[in-house]
Amino acid sequence: MKVHASTVNRTDTATLRAHPFFARAMTGLIRPKMSILGMDFSGEIDLLGDDVSAFDVGDRVFGISPDTFGAHAEYLCIPAGGAIAHIPGSLPYHEAVVGEGAWYANGTTQFLSKGKRCLIYGASGAIGTAAVQLAKARGAQVVAVVGTRHIDLPVALGADRVVNYETEDFRALGEKFDLVFDAVGKTSFFECRHLLAENGIFSATDLGPGWSNIFLGMFYGAMGSRRVRIPFPENAPGFILQLADLMSKGKFQGVFDRRYPLDKTADAFRYVEKGQKTGIVVLDVC
Repeated sequence: MKVHASTVNRTDTATLRAHPFFARAMTGLIRPKMSILGMDFSGEIDLLGDDVSAFDVGDRVFGISPDTFGAHAEYLCIPAGGAIAHIPGSLPYHEAVVGEGAWYANGTTQFLSKGKRCLIYGASGAIGTAAVQLAKARGAQVVAVVGTRHIDLPVALGADRVVNYETEDFRALGEKFDLVFDAVGKTSFFECRHLLAENGIFSATDLGPGWSNIFLGMFYGAMGSRRVRIPFPENAPGFILQLADLMSKGKFQGVFDRRYPLDKTADAFRYVEKGQKTGIVVLDVC
């Protein structure tokens, strides 16, 4: 596949920097095992392997490469049965790189159903904006927590209510939720547990203070409960097909911060590492 666009995201920066440190056991003790990062991709099929029938040369496709990365390059080899789908309609390549954040968000929002209530803290990043849309697609009621400069964004994505954490303490809402999802890793189960309904789930994209989310997840898991979770996504190929369907129906769209050319990849990494991005940072490869 000829790569037209990719992204630089928290997964890329964490792999580069080996965060948390024990990730070195998988990503490389001294330097990253993968010399080319990049999970998200969109591009054009350039060459087909034997017996590939689902795609044709010239097809416009998007998806993720969660195991080998490699999308920060001009060409990428993807299994025909991997996490790849046709780009819906005439969507530009740089607006089709939406898979990584949505895949992680789906690891938590998959537990929602019609009528359930969820609170999403950090609903302005790639994962948070995806979580709002995926939760609404499942029929859930969404309360989004963001800062002042993002106050209108969750509403545009379908959130039922927005809380500005700079002027209001979301922890004092006095309401119960079936899911509290910390999409930026800046709160904890202990701060939010009083917001959880019976059988409610707290999920976070980071380890939490003192790695508490890991230990609590193991503790509740041993008790047969999903009370605390770190969203480990599954079935990437199936999810990308579902995402393509939502995109074609107008139920999901990417939220984009800025774009960098391929030769400015290092600058893109530096920007993402500041932790202040809104939605997705795109890398224009071709």
